[in-house]
Amino acid sequence: MDYQRFLEQAMAAALPALGRGKVADYIPALAAADAGAFGMALATTDGEVHGVGDDTTPFSVQSVSKLFTLALALHHGSDALWRRVGREPSGNPFNSLIQLETEQGIPRNPFINAGALVVTDALQTLTGDASGAVRELLRAESGNPAVATAPAIAASEAAHGHRNAALAHFLAHFGNLRNPVDTVLEHYYAHCALEASCRDLALAGGFLARHGLRADGSRLLSRTDAKRLNAVMLTCGTYDAAGEFAYRVGLPGKSGVGGAILAILPGRGALCAWSPGLDPAGNSVGAMAALDAFTTATGLSVF
Repeated sequence: MDYQRFLEQAMAAALPALGRGKVADYIPALAAADAGAFGMALATTDGEVHGVGDDTTPFSVQSVSKLFTLALALHHGSDALWRRVGREPSGNPFNSLIQLETEQGIPRNPFINAGALVVTDALQTLTGDASGAVRELLRAESGNPAVATAPAIAASEAAHGHRNAALAHFLAHFGNLRNPVDTVLEHYYAHCALEASCRDLALAGGFLARHGLRADGSRLLSRTDAKRLNAVMLTCGTYDAAGEFAYRVGLPGKSGVGGAILAILPGRGALCAWSPGLDPAGNSVGAMAALDAFTTATGLSVF
């Protein structure tokens, strides 16, 4: 299959949509992002990497990091974690407090902010350095030692993260955090503020295309856990637009308000598209359009 040609077609399909998005200005350090930027990369299980546009430009990965945080926590054992966080779509914005209070401190899924705070807390208990563990996984799988937290973005998130702090305190109130709230928030902001490119993320996500195997052939997840993580991505990875993403793209995917969406083609590869302009649900308008065009043209989806 001529992947490069299909990526070029996907970029052409996405470019007219770029002006319809709005950057995540509620995090001031992200407000200066260029809504017209676009990149896309595909890393295949055969070792090929293809890219178009700004595919090597680093950006803030934001909630895409939650995928890697969850994978590392599951690596250490899934049973205890799934007693603390659910696996169902929320139907509410990713930073909503409503369900967390009514459902007694058990977040609906690991990809909304409350769920990701619980996963970060679990990984902190397991490793002693949750954000460092996520950073090292991304570095190792992408082959890029320059992947790192942007201090200015982490600080901006912390200074304006009142709702996340409220979520963390709710979780602590219900006994669903094991570490101090400030520690959990520090590591949460640090892994969300990691900077990587489309190429980096496509390579780093390859373990899910390889059914749990890392780039070096070692196993990060069992085949069953890899399947389950992909399933949660499909149903919950793009917040309360997960149904729209499944309808249009037909792949497991995880988005972030930095503008990236990382999608998995099981058995074939990982695909990352990036453009900072977001729709009201917090998903990149350009990335959604590009992934839609790619799977429509290639026929590659899980359906």
